[in-house]
Amino acid sequence: MEPEMNSVSTEPTKGFMVSIPMAILVAAAMVSGSVLYVGSGGNTAALFPSALQPTAEAPSGDAPVVVKDPSTLFSADDPMVGNSKAKVTIVEFGDFQCPYCRRFWKDTYGQLKKTYIDTGKVRFITRAFPLSFHPAAKPAALASLCAKEQGKFWEYRDKMFGEQEKQGQNTITFGVPELKTWAAAIGLNAQQFNSCLDTQKYTGKVDADTAAGSAAGVSGTPSFFINGQQVVGAQPFDAFKKIIDGLL
Repeated sequence: MEPEMNSVSTEPTKGFMVSIPMAILVAAAMVSGSVLYVGSGGNTAALFPSALQPTAEAPSGDAPVVVKDPSTLFSADDPMVGNSKAKVTIVEFGDFQCPYCRRFWKDTYGQLKKTYIDTGKVRFITRAFPLSFHPAAKPAALASLCAKEQGKFWEYRDKMFGEQEKQGQNTITFGVPELKTWAAAIGLNAQQFNSCLDTQKYTGKVDADTAAGSAAGVSGTPSFFINGQQVVGAQPFDAFKKIIDGLL
């Protein structure tokens, strides 16, 4: 992973590099080979007493977060795909500029969709959790809802991740001009989309998503809840399969 701007980088720890921005810690947490971005305030020295040697491992022995009432994790106007009456519901909290959210989209989501979503066994809901050190994340979240307004949320999601993937596996820089170009490329009404994005029409919705994620214990992306059980990081398909099959 390339260092973020205005950051200091550690030496590789167990095979990968961690970047620590000056104001916000960016921790790469390795969970069964997956990685996520974690935002945290405060003094990095206090978090990592042995200076510049942060651990990349998820704390062992921590009990997984389980939300007792999974219905509190989502709302009726969230982007959803699959059978609304499916036995299993997956709620994702993601960041469109997060490379590990993109990794999940590229490596895992397609298999989930083919095996469980398209067969009516799982419904998949996604909510915005833009991390503060990703400047394009919130505009992208707003843009995705402007696309949803025209019935093309999932197509636009694919376009955003796909265009970033063409440029590499690290954090990709983009902004409002690219968001508008990508919208036009998938056939959205440009005038309607641009007005929606320029006025930040769905700021309230994005902020509500972020607040809901924080209340549920989300601190990094991607984070998922499978019938209320939290799964953290860009986990491989088999990790999801094991949990889903146990619920069916």
